[in-house]
Amino acid sequence: MIRTGIGYDVHKLVKGRKLVIGGVEIPFEFGLLGHSDGDVLIHAMADAILGAIGKRDIGFFFPNSEQRWKDVSSLVFLNEISQLLSKENWKVENIDSVVICEQPKLSPFIDEMKIKISLSLGIDPSQIGIKATTNEKLGFLGRAEGIAAFASCLLSSAPVPSYASP
Repeated sequence: MIRTGIGYDVHKLVKGRKLVIGGVEIPFEFGLLGHSDGDVLIHAMADAILGAIGKRDIGFFFPNSEQRWKDVSSLVFLNEISQLLSKENWKVENIDSVVICEQPKLSPFIDEMKIKISLSLGIDPSQIGIKATTNEKLGFLGRAEGIAAFASCLLSSAPVPSYASP
């Protein structure tokens, strides 16, 4: 059986926060506002995976009302989701994503993002696509007020063996 999922996330850029995207801290004068580290890329990927297995969104599993998720690395979320996938007999075949921001340039960090994400999900970096684009200076993303990400994923599940007598 195969399933697909999609995810989206957006966070506002603010002073006084680290900028973390794809589990990588990126040198920049602004960071993303959020209860956790505000990692839009991982949040979008998490929602894509959770949606593909028919679960609720990232906010349900890691609510901003719980102090234990305050300032935590979103890679922890992927670790937890990976355990859920394994428990329910699903595996990630691939994830494709796009991050939308005017600045900073993300290209130099994409390979490191893929490695960190692949380690959290227990997959090969080649199973992860990450692209970066701008919003051509249009809207709040174009004015560099925030960063957004979209992700899609493909999951597969091995058939569960039947132990019934023939």
